[in-house]
Amino acid sequence: MEAYRTKIKIKDPKQVTLFDLPFRSGQVVEIVVLAQDEDREAAVQEFKALFKETQSLPQVQALTDEEILAEIEAYRRGE
Repeated sequence: MEAYRTKIKIKDPKQVTLFDLPFRSGQVVEIVVLAQDEDREAAVQEFKALFKETQSLPQVQALTDEEILAEIEAYRRGE
């Protein structure tokens, strides 16, 4: 199955026009329409800010790579 992704801005909610598609004439395709969450960019920025804040905590900065690897291995073992 070949996939093709593009983004368009809806101008007329009753009609969507796609053009310059990479498919041959007569080929059957399945169309899936997903609406992008308008607040997604704000959520991404909040998440990045949270990462930055978390990574600046003194407890986090004191961790060594070896301690992090040990925690990962313990998690994988189910401990």
